[in-house]
Amino acid sequence: MSGAPTRRLRLEVRTQYRFRPRTLPCPFAAQGCNKLFTERSGVTRHVNTTHRRAPTAAHLPTEVVAVGAPAPDAAPPPPSSPPNPLLDNPCPDPHADNLPTTPESQAKESTERVMYHPLLDGRPCDKNGNFLPAGSPPPAASSDPAETQSYTPFDSRIEFEIADFLYRRVQMSGSKIDELMQLWACTLPEDEDPPFVSHQHLYATIDAISSGDVPWQTFSVSYNGAIPLGVTPSWMSREYDVWFRDPRLVLRNQYSNRDFASDIDYAPKRLILANGKRQYRDFMSGDWAWNEADLIAKDPQMHGATLATAIFGSDKTTVSVATGQNEYYPLYMTNGGVTNSVRRAHRNAITLIGFLAIPKTERHYQNDAVFRKFRRELFHTSLRAILDPLRQSMTSYEVLQCADGHYRRLVFSLGPYIADYPEQVLLACVASRRSHEHTQAALDALDLRSLWDDYGIVGDLTPFTSYFPRADIHELLSPDLLHQVIKGTFKDHLVSWVEEYLVLKHGKAGAAVIMADIDRRIAAVPSFPGLRRFPEGRGFKQWTGDDSKALMKVYLPAIAGHVPPQMVRALSAFLEFCYLVRRDTLDEDTLEQIDEALERYHRERVIFEDTGVRRVKGISLPRQHALKHYRRLIQLFASPNGLCSSMMEAKHITAVKKPYRRSSRNQALGQIILINQRLDKLAALRVDLTARRLLEGPCPRLPPHMQYNATEDPDVLSAALDESSNDEDELDDEHSEQRHVGENEDRVRGYPKQVHELADAINVPQLPDLIRHFLYDQLTPGASAAGNVPLDSCPLFSGNVSVYPSAVATYYAPSDPSGPRGMHRERIRSVASWRGGAARRDCIFVEQDTDLPGLRGLLVARVRLFFSLKFQSVLYPCALVSWFSTVGDAPDTDTGMWIVSPDVDDAQQPVLDVVHLDSVVRGAHLIGVAGDEHLPHGVEHTHSLDIFREFYVNKYADHHAHEIAF
Repeated sequence: MSGAPTRRLRLEVRTQYRFRPRTLPCPFAAQGCNKLFTERSGVTRHVNTTHRRAPTAAHLPTEVVAVGAPAPDAAPPPPSSPPNPLLDNPCPDPHADNLPTTPESQAKESTERVMYHPLLDGRPCDKNGNFLPAGSPPPAASSDPAETQSYTPFDSRIEFEIADFLYRRVQMSGSKIDELMQLWACTLPEDEDPPFVSHQHLYATIDAISSGDVPWQTFSVSYNGAIPLGVTPSWMSREYDVWFRDPRLVLRNQYSNRDFASDIDYAPKRLILANGKRQYRDFMSGDWAWNEADLIAKDPQMHGATLATAIFGSDKTTVSVATGQNEYYPLYMTNGGVTNSVRRAHRNAITLIGFLAIPKTERHYQNDAVFRKFRRELFHTSLRAILDPLRQSMTSYEVLQCADGHYRRLVFSLGPYIADYPEQVLLACVASRRSHEHTQAALDALDLRSLWDDYGIVGDLTPFTSYFPRADIHELLSPDLLHQVIKGTFKDHLVSWVEEYLVLKHGKAGAAVIMADIDRRIAAVPSFPGLRRFPEGRGFKQWTGDDSKALMKVYLPAIAGHVPPQMVRALSAFLEFCYLVRRDTLDEDTLEQIDEALERYHRERVIFEDTGVRRVKGISLPRQHALKHYRRLIQLFASPNGLCSSMMEAKHITAVKKPYRRSSRNQALGQIILINQRLDKLAALRVDLTARRLLEGPCPRLPPHMQYNATEDPDVLSAALDESSNDEDELDDEHSEQRHVGENEDRVRGYPKQVHELADAINVPQLPDLIRHFLYDQLTPGASAAGNVPLDSCPLFSGNVSVYPSAVATYYAPSDPSGPRGMHRERIRSVASWRGGAARRDCIFVEQDTDLPGLRGLLVARVRLFFSLKFQSVLYPCALVSWFSTVGDAPDTDTGMWIVSPDVDDAQQPVLDVVHLDSVVRGAHLIGVAGDEHLPHGVEHTHSLDIFREFYVNKYADHHAHEIAF
């Protein structure tokens, strides 16, 4: 009937969901991985992501040489070996005794020598300090079930896991915890309670943890100088509270943390290469630790002890710009024994030990000389009081059971202090780096005014280190990569100077046009693993250290052609210096390269003076001046990336900013301290439970007091045994599956399997012929190139192929984000549509001649297809690639990067080839050469590799690329 409403019926279908517990363990559980999964596909992805060809200490031989004393137990460092790329699905056998190594890596492993200090060699002793014979095992752990099987103060594992999940991982508020417990109680019988009756119950249980408990203390500081006549400034009458934890106890906890068992050096060491040259890696391989041990060893009572170095860092941080008191001044401590990779990996190797006071005053008193002096004295007095508990054990030893289970004699030392430039001035009481002897000579000869005006020395203040044995702040200021190199010289100076040059040269309007083109070039950079994209260029207001690091990787090609060649060479020399000093491992040859790059930068940077950007003759800036000291500081403290203030900046987030957001914002400091104390206790208890093997395997579904007693119910017991048996059979199958190729899960659907049909589908009709030439190369190694062999001489192949969306390269790259052993995993993609958009065809480095250095021994190609085929029962993982050739026989003289162009045939089509994945080294990043032409609007990063005629081989994409693409 017209006008009658239409009646619609909708059938509602409810999906049936079934809970699946995590009961499938990682095949590498015997190696300490406690991950659990609900499905086998999750296990596969985890193994491919985390455990692919990771080296172990047993596979990394290093010759250890003790100078006059036995060497301490220490895991040797991993070698630098080329990658072994694999398709997504293959998985190594987790129980294999040997992993493949290359002759190059084996040669390096066998020729590196480690020389330990002959006197402070970290010898194991008993709990009374008596030295043990060489090779003695650590004391046996307690066998008392009350100690070994206890989750105290929690009743069960699940209670601990719930507390850790709610408080640390999701950081749930108290009210929401209460609500969750109420909902949980609704699922239980009326006479049973949830694991925690309220958030107060949960907090009280965490507070009862004894592991890692270092209580917070406080003291107050006030002004005790002369009071002026008239109105008294408010800062003179205030008391300033300083909160701290005993650094001695914190340092003992760090050295006894069993999570670091294989990652601590107990003695200073020197790494010697086969050519007799020094190598610098972790802190204990630097000269400072060795020299400090020499000083301590003058006392014969200290022989055999362990040098336990306390490393400090502090930096003000802002937690909220919308409130009044928005600044905090945290003080952190780490130790010199742990490796740099562990310190950078945020594995509780850096501990918050204090909050320094920040004196405030009225605006008109801020530059008052008396107030400024009080501020400096407050800082040094606070540090002296906080660190005082370390003083006694700096001249005598104390016995501690260390992370590896052995007891050792520990003697403490104040080590490097990590700080930015303003805080370095505050610490050293000088405006520039000077030796203690030079400073003291000036103090003895000059008055206060002359000291400050002529030498930048604060003459009426004594640094806190003067009160501690063997401590000289002038020798303890560490290099600061973040503020001196990355944010300082690069972002604040060079990037700003380039923009100022463009304004001087072209005027504001013209400069705006050129900077817009620079932004378009940056936005058009192709995607690459680990590379941050700038869709709108680099025009953002709030810069972070990560922003500066990301811009470094793409900035040089973007400005080439818009600024004079000498300006490009200046930035190229600086980037070379930057990437060299940021390496994880440096040797004496690297130090020479650092000096050469810095000298070249100083020579080329005069362009900024000649063009009027720097109007004062001579560039004398503290952060750039600091670059001159990097060679000496590397020799003292080893690799600078283990002492970078970026680690403290990252710690701000977990130790200050997130706890502040969890607080009520009202007198938040006490709440921040309490939150940190609870987080430290949970972390310490997890380490303890893991060491006692109480967190292995799947977590019980319910705590014991909430489970049925299976022993009283034969039917339940029988069912439980049957279920366990089924799980065990499936687990064995799962282990078996991990040792073989599981191609079906990772293949790309929609592609034909037959090779001739696949060739038609991807519009590469010569694919079958390319495969035949490839098989000839594989079956006749050492013969002439297959391209020169008649096709009739090549094997026939008409079988099936499997297409894959990506391949994975795993290689040793400790300078880049990597695992604790320095292994980096990179995914190389070749897909017809990436995230629903255009195709993505990544580029790769292909091994050509291992005897040639850098890119001269590599080829550059673009992956058109990843596939595998089986011929004569052998599986061949392959890639269909198009080649690039280098332009010239050397890198570009201005940018320092190689330039390549695509190879094309007579019909201007790409030259294609099939290569084995074993020849693929890793991914390559190419950036189009724009020259002095402006990039058209609308050029997307997805099309860059198709529209440019020449490309820079971006050696600044990451540190590993910088090491191989020179």
